[in-house]
Amino acid sequence: MHTHIIPEHLPEWTKKFGYGTFIHLEHHKTGFAHMMQGEKFFREIASNCWDPEVRIAEYAKFNTKVQVVCTIPVLFSYWAKPHDGAGVARFLNDHIIDLVQKYPKNYIGLGTLPMQDIELAIAELERCRKEGMRGIQIGSNINGKNLSETGFFPLWEACEKLNMCVLVHPWEMMGQDDIKKYWLPWLVGMPAETTRAICSLIFGGVMERFPKVRFNFAHAGGSFIPTLGRIEHGFNCRPDLVAIDNAISPRSYLKHFWVDSATHDPDLLQYILRYQGTKRVSLGTDYPFPLGDLEIGRFIEKMNLNPEEIEDIFCNSALEWLDMKKEDFLF
Repeated sequence: MHTHIIPEHLPEWTKKFGYGTFIHLEHHKTGFAHMMQGEKFFREIASNCWDPEVRIAEYAKFNTKVQVVCTIPVLFSYWAKPHDGAGVARFLNDHIIDLVQKYPKNYIGLGTLPMQDIELAIAELERCRKEGMRGIQIGSNINGKNLSETGFFPLWEACEKLNMCVLVHPWEMMGQDDIKKYWLPWLVGMPAETTRAICSLIFGGVMERFPKVRFNFAHAGGSFIPTLGRIEHGFNCRPDLVAIDNAISPRSYLKHFWVDSATHDPDLLQYILRYQGTKRVSLGTDYPFPLGDLEIGRFIEKMNLNPEEIEDIFCNSALEWLDMKKEDFLF
């Protein structure tokens, strides 16, 4: 339920709009492309980032048939002018909508939204729902704003009304300009950024005010569950600083939201399962990127879980989050 995809060909939005560092692709050799951030090299990707048949074949090696797909966070473009951002989101969403229509037994789509303008975001959310998408992917912050900001409340209300689930993915990691060496933004910043999002949604009262929004947090919820003791202690010892918008303990929200299974560590996943249960941990890989769990579910199969627990993680948990049925994917 956590994979990324990109169209094989992207407009050169930087040239089209006349500003910014929008992503475009330079296909420099067969099966590979450079992701360019404006004129700056970002990373090299392979055809499994865009080719649906390659992806299906790679997944088949691990007895997996269905992928939830969403855009790569660097394409969010929340910094763009609102109508330009809306155009980018529409292009990316149309690609995923078309993919799901062509491969309805293999792909489930999550949309991206122009979160810099809440009215445009809701309009695109409504269109995504009309076109058959099951939910959206958003960043852990929006141009530095926490997800608890009241300006986002209309979106959460719309997600409840439209029955759209939400995947929260870390991006624009806090302090990343100071920790560029050793890939620390991805190794340290991402877990912290996801924890920021969860704490904001709890302490800001979003989960309490909008209990029907089905949130799922990438990378096993970042460092939230491993550091929950500290978070809860801070809530209890300094309620004047922490409990100012929501007086309910953060521990009370365990099992209220979902996290994915991408820990790369069976001991850590076992710890997370202890608090979340198998009904709230869903198989997530971050495929096809190297920091992902590219041997899909293999370490989970070696954890001595019973068949019902594995079935929950591999299938049932994600289906409940998406509000879908297993029968939707049987031939």
